[in-house]
Amino acid sequence: GQTLLPLHFRGHDSDVTSSIPSSDHKTRTHQTILHHSRHRNHRKNSTKPLLDLGTNLTWLNCHQLQSLTSLHTVACDSDSCEVTPGNGCNENSCLYKQPNPLGSQNITSRVVQDAASFSTTDGGNFLSQVSLRIFTFSCAYNLQGVSPPVDGVLSLSPGSSSFTKQVTSDFNVIPKLALCLPSYGTGRFYVAGVYLKSPPFDNNTSQIPKTLTPMRIDSGDYLISVQYIYVDGTPLTLNPNLLLGGVAAKLSTMVPYTVLHTDIYNALAQSFTLKAEVTSVAPFKDCFDAQNVAGKDMTGPNVPKIEFGLPGKTGEVTWGFYGANTVVKVSEMVMCLAFYDGGKNLNDWIVIGTHQLQEYLLEFDLSTSTFSFSDSLLLHYTNCSTSPS
Repeated sequence: GQTLLPLHFRGHDSDVTSSIPSSDHKTRTHQTILHHSRHRNHRKNSTKPLLDLGTNLTWLNCHQLQSLTSLHTVACDSDSCEVTPGNGCNENSCLYKQPNPLGSQNITSRVVQDAASFSTTDGGNFLSQVSLRIFTFSCAYNLQGVSPPVDGVLSLSPGSSSFTKQVTSDFNVIPKLALCLPSYGTGRFYVAGVYLKSPPFDNNTSQIPKTLTPMRIDSGDYLISVQYIYVDGTPLTLNPNLLLGGVAAKLSTMVPYTVLHTDIYNALAQSFTLKAEVTSVAPFKDCFDAQNVAGKDMTGPNVPKIEFGLPGKTGEVTWGFYGANTVVKVSEMVMCLAFYDGGKNLNDWIVIGTHQLQEYLLEFDLSTSTFSFSDSLLLHYTNCSTSPS
């Protein structure tokens, strides 16, 4: 079976290459590169949008795209505008109003269309190049909250206008997204994904155990149900009603560290706390003396294992997180619990952030409404990174 790896983004007369996620250590976000060239002098240019599992429509920097010869604005009375959520009009130009995933203010952008090209792959080998003749996205001149080198957001959400939805619908392929987010360097993401066989993996990754749990979609977000949380195999001491029936946990590539409702966070911190606690280091709440950690292994510092208990086909399954995903070293002497206390008024009681998603094979399958996660790749002496950045 073929899977689509996005490699090209272009207007006519453009020479375009590469679209793969790389990690930003400071923000724990992951960005991709969309290469294109200007028509007049053929000078190559590029945009670097963040990968976002929640945004419904890709939005990019208009300044970087205005010279593409085939780029055109979507008219207000067109079908493309009508199906765009949050649409509006300005002088017969279709506008898109959406929440800014990096700030508090909404972003208003123009809805535009251009062509996009991709390469098909079996996970390791190039097969053929195909084109998406009409790719609908938006561009804005004022990207509030976005700092260079990032200049936009690539939508990987389950929404009707997302990048992934447009690709899978146009090519009539399985509506599936596969991610391998690196903790450093460069990783991979696939549309209509199959097991990855490209570097850094020496063998077919079907040999790495994977676990399935039901997934549901709400307001354009991917959600899974967390029924229990364990620390070294012991369930957290919580109000019995807190996780009763499972709490919807949102999966996010825009939140750097998993955010928990205060009651859940406090129970986790109390169970996880190591000896010799030290003064907290913002933005973290619970920190401890790094010298108190008994070394490290391939999965990171030797600290208590955290597991999320999830529903499976025949009973509970667990998603295990090890030191590389549960703590962060803020100095030579201090480590902190890599979770945020989100307060008691959260819309989502659990938001699973990128620090916890890194170095796992993740698959979002809309055809079966399932989310698949592998063992930590670190357990298998590999990772998502192909090279240092």
